[in-house]
Amino acid sequence: MRADRVFAYGTAAGLLGDLLLGDPRRGHPVAVFGRAAGAVERLLWRDHRGWGALHTAVCAGGAVALGVLAERAVRPSFTASVALTGAATWAVVGGTSLAREARGIGRALESGDVEEARARLPRLCGRDPQALDADGIARAVVESVAENTSDAVVGALVWGAVGGVPGLLGFRAVNTLDAMVGHKSPRHRRYGWASARLDDAAGWPGARLTASLAAVAGPHPRGALRAWRADAHRHPSPNAGPVEASFAGALGVRLGGTLSYAGRVEHRPVLNAGGRAVTTRDVERAVRLSRRVGWLALGAAVAARAALTAATRTKGRTS
Repeated sequence: MRADRVFAYGTAAGLLGDLLLGDPRRGHPVAVFGRAAGAVERLLWRDHRGWGALHTAVCAGGAVALGVLAERAVRPSFTASVALTGAATWAVVGGTSLAREARGIGRALESGDVEEARARLPRLCGRDPQALDADGIARAVVESVAENTSDAVVGALVWGAVGGVPGLLGFRAVNTLDAMVGHKSPRHRRYGWASARLDDAAGWPGARLTASLAAVAGPHPRGALRAWRADAHRHPSPNAGPVEASFAGALGVRLGGTLSYAGRVEHRPVLNAGGRAVTTRDVERAVRLSRRVGWLALGAAVAARAALTAATRTKGRTS
């Protein structure tokens, strides 16, 4: 049962490291990957899906290959294997930074400093802050906390359970590529297609687990399940929809509606229409729910890794 113990100890250590240390101010591994991916884009860019698919394969495949090589190098040592898994987990999850940024905006709103909240919002999401009042900023924060709980924590743990360190690094690479080139700008509409589609596929299981755990951990489980079932499919994102709908129902608030990205106005469907409007105090409630979901996801991932390890051992004995 060594593989599952390595994963259990390593991911727990990584999440504790994130809780205690957060992200490094300089030299973050994800930032290093982003710079490398940017260099690959400068070399390969063509207004063509095929070249974009090659970019995705080189960058994401490189991250997975690095994980495979690192895991093989430390395999003889249990301690080194745990340390590698812990370091990889700490590098790819971002729960503490997510909570810190959200709470910073929440404190600014509580003190009545809407301009400070607007100045901080771009650190958390891509909304146009000048188009938002205090409650609109609070709603944007709650939606971002919900979506990033899946992207920055739960999804990584899911793929870590499936693929160990290569799974952890691969998921973060795919998610980062989507953030860099997957949006539908004129430059990336074709080139970023593969990254966006791969991110949708990679994020699918983590989003559903996040939505399920939000229902378990939130104050209104039935509301979360009802909003998920009724509204998730109406969201333009196949993964953000279940997560935001479940968070909305769990917190008893309405999410969605009109929003603005870089001057582009979108009219999204309302999620959990029977809930109340988001207020400043809901920022802290969303952060606390996100934290609970993250720790529950760790338990679920450890259990899944143990089940996979047991199944592999059983198959090996019977073959």
